[in-house]
Amino acid sequence: MADVRLEGLTKHFGSVKAVDNLNLHIREKEFLTLLGPSGCGKTTSMRLIAGLETPTSGNIYIGGNLVNDLPPKDRDVAMVFQSYALYPHMTVYDNISFPLRMRKHPKDQIKKKVMEVCDLLHIRDLLERKPRQLSGGQQQRVALGRALVREPKVFLMDEPLSNLDAKLRVYMRAELKNLQKRIGITTIYVTHDQVEAMTMSDRIALMNQGVLQQLATTYEVYDRPADLFVAGFLGTPPMNFLSCSLTEEGKKMLLDAGTFKLDVTDLKDTVKSGASSSELILGVRPEDISLKKSKSPEMMAEAEVYVTEPLGSEVIVDLKIGDDLVKVKTGPDFAMNIGEKVWIGLNKKKMHLFDKKTEKAII
Repeated sequence: MADVRLEGLTKHFGSVKAVDNLNLHIREKEFLTLLGPSGCGKTTSMRLIAGLETPTSGNIYIGGNLVNDLPPKDRDVAMVFQSYALYPHMTVYDNISFPLRMRKHPKDQIKKKVMEVCDLLHIRDLLERKPRQLSGGQQQRVALGRALVREPKVFLMDEPLSNLDAKLRVYMRAELKNLQKRIGITTIYVTHDQVEAMTMSDRIALMNQGVLQQLATTYEVYDRPADLFVAGFLGTPPMNFLSCSLTEEGKKMLLDAGTFKLDVTDLKDTVKSGASSSELILGVRPEDISLKKSKSPEMMAEAEVYVTEPLGSEVIVDLKIGDDLVKVKTGPDFAMNIGEKVWIGLNKKKMHLFDKKTEKAII
């Protein structure tokens, strides 16, 4: 096993900066996910690590060794692609053993290693089948087996679950996470699916337009997002954002959102030191907003029910507050009709404030 270190890694395609000065340390045995929207640079970063692309500048270290000039076959990494890339004319046994046969390992050693990997992945009974005779989940396991049999230092996965149906994806997320922890292999995983990233990763590297936005654990990127992009990308439904102004009334400091004012006097010093102007953005996650059908002291604003989205265990309620549309998570027993008036409150300990100009988090 080995760690991976990227120093100032940059990749240009003509005038486009696909990866821009990426500095990242993936620890030994860690499961790190490169997360972000399409075109953010995550797959290019992985291809650079694998040696499938040449960096414009910067360095790549695997196990402490500089690998910029090494071909893919000499980097001791294994990659699982979105398409699995199995050989259709070969059996499962031949697909898995292929990397070892290419390296001219002895036949008895090949068989021993293939059987060990098949037992690990529970696919020993599939050895005589060909890829067309396998389900999507089985094909994915074979692709994993072909990568694992080489005993690489680093495992690279490029959206390996995207071709599976929703139910199988949930199952395979748990299987992959369990497998990675059992074998302890350093794993770099690429996805645009935030649920995959949050459920599987030790840490998440969130990218946008080739730039690393935040590197942290699942809980940190969700509870303490570094900026507006991170805050809005993670969460289903995403965080609500409301433009507001910072005002002072006597000794009180207030956030004025137009339809309501929020007392933030207890956060005065933090807000003043972090804000570049009085224009801020208030961020609140749907689960941190409370609803009541009648006004009470802790309720801050009146809203109108725009639509409800029942999900069985919970209901997503879309509310109109002035010109803003706000999403709220509530229990399945809170019955409301479209057009009905309700009162909302928020958990101040869970709220977020962002500088409107820089988009950086203040609290």
